[in-house]
Amino acid sequence: MKKARILVTRRWPEAVEAVLSERFEATFNAGDRPMDQAALADALGRYDAVLPTVSDRLPAALFERERLSARIIGNYGVGYNHIDVGAAAARGIVVTNTPGVLTDCTADIAMTLLLQVARRAGEGERELRAGGWSGWRPTHMIGTRVSGKTLGIIGFGRIGKAMAKRCHFGFDMDVVFHNRSRIDPAEAARYGARQFDTVEEVLAVSDFVSLHCPGGGENAGLIDAGRLAAMKPSAYLINTARGDVVDEAALVRALAERRIAGAGLDVYAAEPHVPEALRAMENVVLLPHLGSATAETRIAMGMKVVDNITAFFDGREPPDRVA
Repeated sequence: MKKARILVTRRWPEAVEAVLSERFEATFNAGDRPMDQAALADALGRYDAVLPTVSDRLPAALFERERLSARIIGNYGVGYNHIDVGAAAARGIVVTNTPGVLTDCTADIAMTLLLQVARRAGEGERELRAGGWSGWRPTHMIGTRVSGKTLGIIGFGRIGKAMAKRCHFGFDMDVVFHNRSRIDPAEAARYGARQFDTVEEVLAVSDFVSLHCPGGGENAGLIDAGRLAAMKPSAYLINTARGDVVDEAALVRALAERRIAGAGLDVYAAEPHVPEALRAMENVVLLPHLGSATAETRIAMGMKVVDNITAFFDGREPPDRVA
């Protein structure tokens, strides 16, 4: 039986690439450089499957070509707002993602950002490495306590729940959250959390706000100037969701004017571009989209894609189909 022809848009863990090479006629991006729109359009017209990542934009225009060979897009990642799934579905192309396997690692990064920005760890390391530390003193680089504070979570899915668990049981934090659908109070209580009806209610009481909602669609610009103004001046914003959930220009203004105390960010609206104003601010911790960056998780994500496209080409329903 002829093997399906697949294109992998970036380099994946070797263990996953080995399985893909065994099961499919696989083409890899040897240089591991981002593919432009022309290259992605060409791939959709030449391969049976395209396996993109969050850095690959697949807008509606790419699905408007007269001839498309791709029958499935096996996305490497849980978020898929970089793919116009409606346009793909309209052309009969299945889209899958990789849920479940990156929950703990992403929650760990959110916790890392929260602790770093609260305790000014980024500033401290920069000062020490630059040779600027003159020794311990009572007033040096005073941050804010984390234990016992209030955490507000926007989006109470797998990762939001994992973050709540870490903060409530690890740091004795009071946890409140907003979620579009109602969560059974007994389920929320398992994580020491209480649901509020609106985003604004969460923002008003929280010392730390952690975003765990999908990007794109109605969530694009969810945290805008008005909602940043609803936060406490002493509060911190943590984003490990998607960059477009936050209005970056509004965030820069709020930080510059000290209308919020700081931010910890792992995702950005136009990755890999990060606004110069954010990079220049000491009250911001910036990470290069490390949410899922452990060996175990990246392999598990890749194997999820393998399982999805294997099922598809075997005539079975892919387990993680989103469109």
